[in-house]
Amino acid sequence: MNLAKTAIERPIWVAVSVVLIFLLGLLSIRGLPVQLFPDIDRPHLNITVDWRSASPQEMESEITDPIEQEMQGVQGLKSLSSNSYPGFTEIDMEFALGTDMQRAQLDVISRLNRVSGLPDNIGGPYVNNYSSNDTLTFFFIQQLPGAKGEIDDHQALIEARVKPELERIPGVSTVDIEGINERQIQIRFDPYRAAELGVEIPVLASRATTGWDVSAGTLDIGRWEYKLRFAGRYDVAALGDKVVDWRDGLPIYLRDVAEIRVAREENPVLRIQNGNTAIAAQIFKESGANALAALEGIKAKVGELNREVLEPVGLHMEQSFDASLYINRAVSMVTANLGLGVLLSCAILWVFLRQLKATLMIAIAIPISIMLTFCLLKVMGRTLNIISLAGIAFAVGMVLDAAIVVLESIYRRHERGDISKGEAALEGTRRVWTALVASTLTTVAIFLPVLLLNDVEGQLFADLALTIACAVTVSMVVAVTVLPAVAARWMGHERLIDPFERLWCRATRHVIRWTATAPRRWAIIVLMMTGPVLASWLLLPKMNYLPDVKRDAIDVWMSFTPGVNLKAQREEVIDTLIARLDPYMKGEKDPVLKNYYILRYPGGAQIGVRPKEESQIKVLEQLLMKQLLVGIPDTRVFGGQGSLFGGFDSENSISLLIQGGGLPELYQAARESMTIVQRDLPGAQVRPEPGLDFTAPELRLVPQDRRLAEVGWDRSPMPAIIQTFGDGLRVGEYFDGDERLDILLMGQASANPDELKAVPLSTPSGRIVPLGELLRVEPQLGPESIFRSDGRRSISLQISPPAGMSMEQVLDTLQHKSFAAIRPLLPAGGELRVAGNADSLQQALGNLGSIFLFAVMILLILLWGVFASLKDAVLVLLTLPLATVGGVLALHLSGLVAPLPMDLLTIIGFVILLGLVVNNAILLVHQTRMAEREGMSRQSAVTDALQSRMRPIAMTSLTSIFGMLPLMLSPSEGSEIYRGLATVIVGGMSCSTLFTLILLPAFLRLGEQTDIPHALRQRA
Repeated sequence: MNLAKTAIERPIWVAVSVVLIFLLGLLSIRGLPVQLFPDIDRPHLNITVDWRSASPQEMESEITDPIEQEMQGVQGLKSLSSNSYPGFTEIDMEFALGTDMQRAQLDVISRLNRVSGLPDNIGGPYVNNYSSNDTLTFFFIQQLPGAKGEIDDHQALIEARVKPELERIPGVSTVDIEGINERQIQIRFDPYRAAELGVEIPVLASRATTGWDVSAGTLDIGRWEYKLRFAGRYDVAALGDKVVDWRDGLPIYLRDVAEIRVAREENPVLRIQNGNTAIAAQIFKESGANALAALEGIKAKVGELNREVLEPVGLHMEQSFDASLYINRAVSMVTANLGLGVLLSCAILWVFLRQLKATLMIAIAIPISIMLTFCLLKVMGRTLNIISLAGIAFAVGMVLDAAIVVLESIYRRHERGDISKGEAALEGTRRVWTALVASTLTTVAIFLPVLLLNDVEGQLFADLALTIACAVTVSMVVAVTVLPAVAARWMGHERLIDPFERLWCRATRHVIRWTATAPRRWAIIVLMMTGPVLASWLLLPKMNYLPDVKRDAIDVWMSFTPGVNLKAQREEVIDTLIARLDPYMKGEKDPVLKNYYILRYPGGAQIGVRPKEESQIKVLEQLLMKQLLVGIPDTRVFGGQGSLFGGFDSENSISLLIQGGGLPELYQAARESMTIVQRDLPGAQVRPEPGLDFTAPELRLVPQDRRLAEVGWDRSPMPAIIQTFGDGLRVGEYFDGDERLDILLMGQASANPDELKAVPLSTPSGRIVPLGELLRVEPQLGPESIFRSDGRRSISLQISPPAGMSMEQVLDTLQHKSFAAIRPLLPAGGELRVAGNADSLQQALGNLGSIFLFAVMILLILLWGVFASLKDAVLVLLTLPLATVGGVLALHLSGLVAPLPMDLLTIIGFVILLGLVVNNAILLVHQTRMAEREGMSRQSAVTDALQSRMRPIAMTSLTSIFGMLPLMLSPSEGSEIYRGLATVIVGGMSCSTLFTLILLPAFLRLGEQTDIPHALRQRA
């Protein structure tokens, strides 16, 4: 015990070290990045492609499918999904954790270059490497009522002043400005005038560009070298003077058949905040940045920008989601629970010790261990978040265990009176050193499998495991250095009075009597080994994925009936919503709103609403879902309180994938499946992605080849002609010195199909024929978008469980009831499978099961090494079922008051229990074997172990339990994250402590026949 000896001999070194630990701890706290959750790496690559005017089917066949085929061989690819929308496709690639994303991105880019046959006039493909964990916050730049012009007119100001100022804030990496409608040059021609003048649309398209500038090298003239440059590009103002054709020797200018203007594109994406048209600013954080400090800096800079830059031109920037509120709330909540846990633990110490000096000597382990833990977190590059802080709060009672055992041993040795305080401190520490190392190793080693979890759950739990492991390890070092040094100088001559000494004696007498005969011992062993296993099996709660922690916001997803145009969506849906929310935003009605946003995109809208008062969130949810969002035509609404983990759905939602077959058959199967799921799960919200309305109207134009040949055309010019009557035909681009503008050739819009068929076209034959003679117009219905998962067309039913129903219960209902009714409905070759969080839960349970077994094996090996006896190691492990049943019982009893389903974080509580509950058994076995080596009989050794270790066992267990009790009972918002974990540990520790004192003596006394010692009877 060189550590203890050195500490006792050099107290000044110990004092200086403690002061340094406090100073470094304070510096570490200031330097640790603060955020809501740990950094969770979800490696993704995102491929996007634009193709003007293309239908979802064209996007799928011409772009999505060829790219997906090429991407199948990318190393590390875990899953591949895509959404094909009108004019746009998005392919999401999820990779396994640990994949080299730089290499993966280079591989994806290389493969994209090998994809052949992609259309010429597409935008992209673009590859983005993103992570939702990098998003720091969202702001909206609103156009205030009464401001002149359009919000898009301020594009240059926003990109030149707002974006760079925000990106210069420490902790901010980039700022994406979204929602600005780009400028374009629109050449709107009159098809009737063009036909009258004999101008063919293909000819008009080929000559409506601005031309281009060409460098022709150099030319030597005399002693000078001149650069030759052809200035062929038209200025926009002069574009109308361009000759597009000749008739009767006279030029036909572009201005004769078309109007030329610079205008903004019509974007289906519309952003509204608080009733005002807005532009979104998504702000990303740097890796390892202090999220809280960055958010405070952003808010201060936004206030400055509003005053000096935006409000003078009629704009205002406002935050949509403020993560700092949740960070501060979480930190305050955990800190308060931590402080209360410290007070309760110290109160338990006082109850048992009844001496201020002894209580303080043990309690000093708490601040020293916590400060040193902060230092270690800083060195290891971790962050302060709700998980790591909860780990420190959990460790409050645990860090006292070693100090209690050491001080108890020191006082026992000192009470003999034959040696000095320094010698007693050294001897007392040496006597329990082996047990301390064993208990610390078992507690810390149990976290090793958790740290090795190579998935998203492992990243989430790693901070908890690491923090507790660091705190417990540090506490042992403090117990064998600081505590002996303090005891050697501060310990009084008074005896450490045990107010419960008679209780321990009576308890020991009863235990020894209960285990006096072999039949009694075997009865206790059988009952206490089989009972907990059966009780755990019968009472085990159903599983959830993660704690369903809510935000102070209502998230709503609204789908539109396919085919409703943008103008009707704005007037009938968006404006109606704004009018209904307006009195609540102005404070004229309750609940008063803090803010809201509406994001319209193709096929639907996403809405986020936040109340001014947090307590009004449930009232707001009922108001929205039962009044404000009801009765809006051509819409379907899904919604509820948002999840703090992010995303529209809760962490316990289930994705049911229906795959295969043609689109009509797939959609029909999905519609019937949705009805079955809603029948079997009353109260569940079932949201299809994409929507199940296979009713997006389209006009299919079928070429009439014979008629085309008669007028001198074939099929080749027809797609370009049709595009001019839709979104416009891109014929070139123009650079004005600041930005590049697309040039679009656009015909006058038709009011109905008959008007489109009547549009006259000038043809190479010289005749003017209506478009309807060359193309047959067929009204059709199609999908709004096409979703594919791993290369197969799919419909995803997003199922949010009813209140009080766990994910496992939903899965059981689906697999044992719904699936039997759904499978006959699937198209030929169709497949039905569970995905999303439900799939993650099943994988995580498999991993955690392996971890549980691995942890038990680690414990067995460590205990075997400590005791040098496989038998004693097994004896200690046989107490584990007692802890399990305690945790399960605690969950069950808590569920009677409020639903408390078991989730992955709760399961980690059971893993933590493995390392905690064996400590008591280690103390008993260690003391028993040591007494036997000193010559005592088995019965006397067990009796001595119970009498000498019952008080430290009670103290360590109760300080741990009461240290965690605030985390278990906290009513604060967000405490759901660790309430289940705390409940398991409190219940498991309580049950294990109580029954281990009965079960282990029964095991230890197997094979001995000695009667109850006379000395014990006399003492009791």
